[in-house]
Amino acid sequence: MSYDLIVIGSGPGGYVAAIRASQLGLKTAIIERSELGGICLNWGCIPTKALLKSAQVFEYLNHAADYGIKVNGGEADFGAVVKRSRDVADGMSKGIQFLMKKNKIDVIKGFGTVKPGKKVEVKDETGKAVVYDAKHILIAVGARSRQLPNLPQDGKKIIGYREAMTLPKQPKTMVVVGSGAIGSEFAYFYAAMGTKVTLVEFLPSIVPVEDEEVSKQLERSFKKIGIEVMTSSSVEAVDTKGTGCKVKIKTPKGEQIIDCEIVLSAVGIQANLEGMGLEEVGIATDKGKILTNPYYQTNIPGYYAIGDCVGGQALAHVASAEGIICVEKISGHHPEALDYNNIPGCTYCSPEIASVGMTEKAAKEKGLEIKVGKFPFSASGKASAAGAKDGFVKLIFDAKYGEILGAHMIGANVTEMIAEIVAVRKLECTGHELIKTVHPHPTMSEAIMEAAAAAYGEVIHM
Repeated sequence: MSYDLIVIGSGPGGYVAAIRASQLGLKTAIIERSELGGICLNWGCIPTKALLKSAQVFEYLNHAADYGIKVNGGEADFGAVVKRSRDVADGMSKGIQFLMKKNKIDVIKGFGTVKPGKKVEVKDETGKAVVYDAKHILIAVGARSRQLPNLPQDGKKIIGYREAMTLPKQPKTMVVVGSGAIGSEFAYFYAAMGTKVTLVEFLPSIVPVEDEEVSKQLERSFKKIGIEVMTSSSVEAVDTKGTGCKVKIKTPKGEQIIDCEIVLSAVGIQANLEGMGLEEVGIATDKGKILTNPYYQTNIPGYYAIGDCVGGQALAHVASAEGIICVEKISGHHPEALDYNNIPGCTYCSPEIASVGMTEKAAKEKGLEIKVGKFPFSASGKASAAGAKDGFVKLIFDAKYGEILGAHMIGANVTEMIAEIVAVRKLECTGHELIKTVHPHPTMSEAIMEAAAAAYGEVIHM
């Protein structure tokens, strides 16, 4: 069968690209070896947020007295929490099935391999192979949990993010290795549910890609709920011979052994490029990623790649944006190339983290003259009323032109607030314009206006 476009992989890059292609009149098929929606909908973004919501509700129950509410005890049913998360994921995956039908996209089940001459071979579970051809082939195969030699995942005692979402019972103790978004979210979830969590980070700060002040605030918040945080530390080995795990950790103070039931490895991801047929077609890769131009064309005409299997931030919303740009270019439109310097990043632990653009340290290292404004949520009326005073909004401006170089937020609901900064940066708004943009009161978002005012010595409520 022939198509205008075949997409390999149905995650937030692949399925979004397929829908946009169909809207633009391309006869489209999507190949998926597992569940529609990919990791994001089934084993990543969506089910983790369901787990985190359950943890947050449990925290509310445990602190109900702070809000003047008496609750006669509250008990977490770990199995029910996991089931709710899976039900949410299943619902989302069914939603993608509906979107495929609605947009007349053919769904082909199986493992897709690219072949020369703009062909894709698809093997189903029985090993039966069918070859399809298309004018354009888009690789959107995503990534998986990265394996380290000293942390070999067995799926039982040393686990990755997939197993962390569906453990048969809640562990009493856990060591989480890596404090990026995945590690921090799971550390918070399990700690809030009552597991004793140790978070180990190789670099000097947790959430190391974030502004240093955000990292320090999260560390304080984590310690407050009982998470032991070990920075500048590395897991050297894990002994799984006994009933649990003995984790050997190299720290600045010397070697330490920690006993736990489960070790969660959250040390990054690696692209799913093995067995894809890239070498046979001649598609160029570098450091385990496919090389593309700004419109996601590989070095071989007619073959494209987006998402976690190419360079750029490994984020669902990045993959979606790349997919749309790619198929619009294929269809003869003139899309603007993606600005990777204006991509928001979010971490959904509690307090939440959201950021975009340069950190203060990066701006200074670049030799830029800057103005920095910071507004703490402890000075926010809405945050006080909500009982969510941890955190702040920090904005960095170019001193000469007033350009917003970066925004760094930590606090309740900041993942919902960051889009304002992404939009105003896209529109080249200045600090003064942000100060003069009237924000509703009382809201958490007022902190953005106040942080901008703080940078220019005009802050009112601090």
